[in-house]
Amino acid sequence: MKYDVTVIGSGPGGYVAAIRCAQLGFKTALIEKYNTLGGTCLNVGCIPSKALLDSSEHFHNAGHTFKAHGIDIKELEVNLPQMIERKNGVVKITCDGIDFLMKKNKIDVYKGLGSFVNKNTIKVSGETEQQIETDKVIIATGSKPSTLPGLTIDKDRIITSTEALNMKEIPKHLIIIGGGVIGLELGSVYARLGSKVSVIEYTNTIIPTMDGTLSKELQRSLRKLGFEFFFSHKVKSAKSDGKMVTVTADNEKGEEVTFSGDYCLVSVGRKAYTAGLNLEAAGVVLDERGRIATNHHLETNIQGIYAIGDVVKGAMLAHKAEEEGVFVAETMAGQKPHINYNLIPGVVYTWPEVAGVGATEEELKKSGKKYKVGSFPMRALGRARASMDIDGLVKILADEETDEVLGVHMIGPRVADLIAEAVVAMEFRASAEDIARMSHAHPTYAEAVKEAALAATGNRAIHV
Repeated sequence: MKYDVTVIGSGPGGYVAAIRCAQLGFKTALIEKYNTLGGTCLNVGCIPSKALLDSSEHFHNAGHTFKAHGIDIKELEVNLPQMIERKNGVVKITCDGIDFLMKKNKIDVYKGLGSFVNKNTIKVSGETEQQIETDKVIIATGSKPSTLPGLTIDKDRIITSTEALNMKEIPKHLIIIGGGVIGLELGSVYARLGSKVSVIEYTNTIIPTMDGTLSKELQRSLRKLGFEFFFSHKVKSAKSDGKMVTVTADNEKGEEVTFSGDYCLVSVGRKAYTAGLNLEAAGVVLDERGRIATNHHLETNIQGIYAIGDVVKGAMLAHKAEEEGVFVAETMAGQKPHINYNLIPGVVYTWPEVAGVGATEEELKKSGKKYKVGSFPMRALGRARASMDIDGLVKILADEETDEVLGVHMIGPRVADLIAEAVVAMEFRASAEDIARMSHAHPTYAEAVKEAALAATGNRAIHV
């Protein structure tokens, strides 16, 4: 079979790229080595983790805030198997939806490991082995969890995010190595269900790539949930005896310390996944960090072969991969698409949620850029008080001279959705004054954005 475009990998980047290619008239094939489409995000990442986050948040609220709302519940208990079953159902429906989209867009799906025979021939090794010819290829094979020297993932007691989504019991004490997004989200799930959660982090803060104000606010909120944090700790080993895990680390003073728990989640980031592609057969090269090297068109060193998502440089985010998938498809069609990588938002789905886009205050200070800050606390909103979600704030950074918005950072209820307002504003190079002059419905969480913009334009916030 001969195709115009073959996409290897069916995660958010791959399946979106395939759909856009088909929409543009390319005869398209999609290769996926696993039984279900959707990649890490839909199967063992974004979607299942959000399902468990929502379930655990319901349980937590039932035990902590329902009484204040006038709702009395007796003998509250967790049914973990049902929680996992519901999560699996959400995943299945979502993955089945991708199957439907492939059929709708007349995309041929091949199940098996895709590998290069040469730049225009792909071998698919599944139940049977076959080869397909293609003019162009989009590599979208994503990433896998990273680990550390001295750590062996046994998938029983020393686990990754994949195993944490299918626990058979609620941990008594969950040790998390790494204070990034994935660890904090999954830690939140089990902390709400009653686990003691200890986070061991190499740097001196959680979510270190986000604005420092958000890190401090989230740390405060998670401590209320029972999290404990150990910063500036270098983990040296983690060993399991089948029932308990012992983690050894050097603290900030260089002293050796140990932690014991019944489970240890290793959450130290992810790395590009290129295993089995046989890239050398096509001549495709990797960069110094094992990612596929691309130019500003996301084309590799071999003409006609492109790569997108976690397997290339940049933030490892599903929505970044989707944007790149569309970008490559439209580039191949002769269009002139664009991606503003500065405006790819980052989100943490803890509660309160955390979101940010654009420059952080730390980045602006380092660059010497003159800026002004406006912030507004969630607790000052009538809507936040009504829902009992008063933790957090919205912070807007604007150019001191032009008033153009340079960064927006927020922590609070539903800010994962609210950050889109900031992305739209910044995409059109709005000023803080522009946002301040726009009507925001009352009562809503979005009013915090307007108030923060008012604060950034001369301390004009109304409700503080």
